[in-house]
Amino acid sequence: MMASIKWIATALLILAAELAGAGQPRVAIIIDDLGYTLDVGRRAIALPGPVTYAVLPGAPRTTVLANNAHENGKEVLLHLPLQAHPEDDAQEPGGINLHMTRQEFGATFASAFASVPHAIGVNGHRGSLLTRHPGHMQWLMEELQARDDLFFIDSYTTHESVALQIARETGIQAMRRDVFLDPDRLPETVAREFERLKQLARKRGFAVAIGHPYPATLEFLERELPNLEAEGLELVTISELLGLQ
Repeated sequence: MMASIKWIATALLILAAELAGAGQPRVAIIIDDLGYTLDVGRRAIALPGPVTYAVLPGAPRTTVLANNAHENGKEVLLHLPLQAHPEDDAQEPGGINLHMTRQEFGATFASAFASVPHAIGVNGHRGSLLTRHPGHMQWLMEELQARDDLFFIDSYTTHESVALQIARETGIQAMRRDVFLDPDRLPETVAREFERLKQLARKRGFAVAIGHPYPATLEFLERELPNLEAEGLELVTISELLGLQ
C-alpha cells in the first residue's frame, strides 16, 4: 500500500513538473544559407544550444557542414532554393523554378535532398514567387510526403505564400517563420528583432526566428543565447516545437 502511495505521489510530481514546463515560452532559431564558407559555417554550428541549420544543396561545403552540424547534435534542414522573381531562372544548385514540369521538379528535389546529409526537414531559400503558386507547393508537399517524417518550414518571404496552407492540407507537419533576425546586417537590427522574438514567444507561447551567418548575427547570438533560460525562455529545436503544436 505504501509503495502504491509513493508511486502515485512520484507520478503526480512528474506531471506537475511537466505542466509547469508546458507554460514556458519556447523559441526555435534556424540559421540559413550554410554551405559556402567553412569557417563561418563552423562558427554558426558552434552556437550554444539546439539551434537548427538550413544547408544549401550542392554548395562547395554542403556535405562537410551538414555532417559537422549532425556530429554536434544539431538538426539539419535542406535549404531549398525556390524562385523569387519571374525573371529569376534559379541558377543555384538545386534551384526550382516555375517553368519546371512535374518530372523536372521531382528530379531536382531528389538531387537537392540527396546532397544534404542528415536533413530531417525542408525550408525555402528565397521563394517569394514560387510559394504563391498552389500547384508547385502541392508538388513540393508530395515530395516531402514520399519521404517519411519530413516537415516544412515556410521562410515566409511573401505574405502571399500558400505553402503553409498546402502543407497542412496535404498532412505535412509545417510552421512558418515569425521573425527575421537580420533583414539587414546592423547589430542594432539584430538586437531589435531578437527582442521582438522574445516578446512574441511570451505573448503566444512560442516563436520561430530565421537568421543568417553574418558576423553581427553570430556575435549577438553567441552572447545572448546563454541568457534565455534566465529570462524564462526555452530554446528548442524546430522539430521539438513542431511536435508541441
